[in-house]
Amino acid sequence: MIRTTASLIMSTLLISSVVFAGPIEDRQQLMKDTRDAAKVIGGMLKQQQAFDAGAVMDALLVWQKTASEVGDLFPDGSAVGHDTEAKVTVWSDRAGFDEIVADFGTAVDAAIAASPDSLEALNAAAGPVFKACKGCHEGYRVEKD
Repeated sequence: MIRTTASLIMSTLLISSVVFAGPIEDRQQLMKDTRDAAKVIGGMLKQQQAFDAGAVMDALLVWQKTASEVGDLFPDGSAVGHDTEAKVTVWSDRAGFDEIVADFGTAVDAAIAASPDSLEALNAAAGPVFKACKGCHEGYRVEKD
């Protein structure tokens, strides 16, 4: 009986780990893509690379994908595992998290609509997006070294 119970518990833990590995790994990849897009835009804003309107739009479209998908990648039960950097506040303050994701999406949509064609236009368009990123990181992400 004890062996059967222990086996059942281990099976349940394994299944739970596998079930939530997908969303955690998916959101981690989405965040890596988002970071890479931020490096492109940030590099231009810091004048470490030349302004390229096509690369800007490609980066903005990555951010738009993030805004549309990220909220669904934090289902209940996916707060731990796979070196997640999500704070538990994602789940304990879900309304706040959803609001900041929506703010990010709104900022990205506005940046896309602005279709920045110069460094100055990019600076104006990207500022609110980076502000939304920072807000999410401050409240909902564990900063790792």
